[in-house]
Amino acid sequence: MYDDLPNIDPELLDVPDLDKLALPAGPEHKPRILLLYGSNRERSYSRLLVQEAARLLERFGAETRIFNPSGLPLPDDAPDSHPKVQELRELMQWSEGQVWCSPERHGSMSAVFKAQIDWVPLAMGALRPTQGKTLAIMQVSGGSQSFNALNQMRVLGRWMRMLTIPNQSSVAKAYLEFDEAGRMKPSAYYDRVVDVMEELIKFTLLVRGRADYLVDRYSERKESAEALSRRVNQRSI
Repeated sequence: MYDDLPNIDPELLDVPDLDKLALPAGPEHKPRILLLYGSNRERSYSRLLVQEAARLLERFGAETRIFNPSGLPLPDDAPDSHPKVQELRELMQWSEGQVWCSPERHGSMSAVFKAQIDWVPLAMGALRPTQGKTLAIMQVSGGSQSFNALNQMRVLGRWMRMLTIPNQSSVAKAYLEFDEAGRMKPSAYYDRVVDVMEELIKFTLLVRGRADYLVDRYSERKESAEALSRRVNQRSI
């Protein structure tokens, strides 16, 4: 009964294989993590939290880069050739994992943060700059603890075809959690950030080198086969 699959193309169906996941060796370079934050304020708590996260990630053996959104134009308000847009897209392609951190404003992620994601298309030529990359999400709030921005970023990460890790961080009353030098004070909030970064590195080490296989889809293989067939038929006309 279970072998009766008349709607399936057996040549394109790939039964998941543990051997394909157990690669003999992964990439030798350090995990590449891009960090994005969502405020251009001089004392931006989302930036301070991202900087704290970067310190932890480097302690865990990663190479980190933080994108500064200042000067990034609004989506569709400048050409793709704008230097800040090019910088962001190059970092997206460079990264193997990402950290997103936004302040919560009016119950949602900030416009500064969303604009960064809106400049990154699902596909750039034949490349998908975010598909298969790992993602950790964090938010800062001026009031009591909330998860609105986190929930939105989790949906956004899925839409960008990223592998969002289960853990997350929400820092309430962020103005109380950082000292004058911009370093995060010891707290349960800080411990959660450590947890999230540790988990991100673990997932990144598991996924990188295997991402193409993990996110390979039957429907896309079928579409590619049909597109190839159309091109061959057009040549024969």
